[in-house]
Amino acid sequence: MKHAGEARRAALRLIFLTLVAVCAVGLLGLGLGWAGTLARFLGHVVVFLTAVLCGVWVLFALFTFYFFRDPHAKTPDGPGLVVCPGHGKIDAVDQLPQSQFPGGPCHRISMFLSVIDIHVQNAPVSGRIISVTHTAGKFINAMQADSALYNENVLIGFDSTQTPGEKIGVRLIAGVLARRIVPFVKAGDDVQRGGRISLIQFGSRCELYLPLDYKIKVKVGDKVVGGETVMAAKS
Repeated sequence: MKHAGEARRAALRLIFLTLVAVCAVGLLGLGLGWAGTLARFLGHVVVFLTAVLCGVWVLFALFTFYFFRDPHAKTPDGPGLVVCPGHGKIDAVDQLPQSQFPGGPCHRISMFLSVIDIHVQNAPVSGRIISVTHTAGKFINAMQADSALYNENVLIGFDSTQTPGEKIGVRLIAGVLARRIVPFVKAGDDVQRGGRISLIQFGSRCELYLPLDYKIKVKVGDKVVGGETVMAAKS
């Protein structure tokens, strides 16, 4: 499947960089061990700290592999369905009088992604990517539903082929820990419903923007699965 393995490669890069840092500390300790008495004492301290860091690194590596897991979505078939773009918990379902994309009034469904949720996002509909817009901002706690107004975010616009001419938006929002949003798609790409579109590293938020003629199928408090949970359908 398209973009399969992207999350695993991101995990490996992160694990490798932290391993390099731990090894650098260890080499420093060995280097000090060959110097004078005080330096040797400091070298022993650094070597001890390196051993501790190695243990922490092993735990970090295991958690990173767990965090960057990316199962294949079992996407439902059917006309007029919109599936969930993220894995998490719904904490806001409302209507906006105005929106950046698709423009005008729309439904908004917002979900919080905790650090134990899967952080790969999926296309809510089949269609073509119209835009991928990055907006710089703050990194306040993504548990706050209004963090989308202030935080670093990426807005992905879809031109749905399920209903020709229909526009749907997905906003990926950074949080206190989530400092990097990695889109897998760019303007002009074709995507399939449930296909992988992005990765947000660590706790974050995802919002879905839909035309008002959709009937919302989820409510606040629902746990949702990216690429699988039906968020809305044509009324």
